[in-house]
Amino acid sequence: MNHVEQFINEVIMLTGINHKNIVKLIGCCLETQVPVLVYEFISGGTLYEKLHKNAKKSIQLSWKDRLRIAIEVGEALSYLHSYITMPIFHRDIKSSNILLDESNTAKLVDFGLSKLIPSDNGRISTEVQRTIGYIDPEYFISSKLTEKSDVYSFGVVLLELLTGHTPVKPEDTRDYSSLVMHFQSYSGRDNFFQILDERILKPQTMDQMKFVARIASQCLNVSGIERPSMKEVV
Repeated sequence: MNHVEQFINEVIMLTGINHKNIVKLIGCCLETQVPVLVYEFISGGTLYEKLHKNAKKSIQLSWKDRLRIAIEVGEALSYLHSYITMPIFHRDIKSSNILLDESNTAKLVDFGLSKLIPSDNGRISTEVQRTIGYIDPEYFISSKLTEKSDVYSFGVVLLELLTGHTPVKPEDTRDYSSLVMHFQSYSGRDNFFQILDERILKPQTMDQMKFVARIASQCLNVSGIERPSMKEVV
């Protein structure tokens, strides 16, 4: 997809969307060589930056904040999948596409890779072009895109919120789901708490974190048909 196609695609997506946790399109600028979209300004940076790039800001992101962010992003995806006339698959859910405002309210952004899905067609074929670490294993192998591909990527974001770890370490780029595999190796074991972010792990948050971890595990099921819908996740 070239820049002009991506630009047109994003305009089409955003003109029909109205949700408090999806970034608002203000307008566009056609006076540059490559057309530019103009969005509302979100001052807090990305979730990725806050979790992984700035230790002080990461500590400030409490479990209460992280749980609310998970709910807000889940509601935005549920809206895209189930509550508009023609469902939209985002196709690039990742923490760097989740913006945070000054109160850490989540705003989903970047619809350049998204696809409108006719109501009678539950999947589309497309080339794999998503971000390493978030790729649905079924999608990566078959190039068949369904709403459950977004569900899988959302599951990875849940793991980032739970653990504070990046999906893939730079030295492990051949391992497309290193955080997922690391999480699954601890899942159901007595020492499961060791994988959770110790900076926010407290006795009063343990049960909630375990519950969210179970939801993440369901989202990350290798079989897409076994994953919940985003409506069910929310």
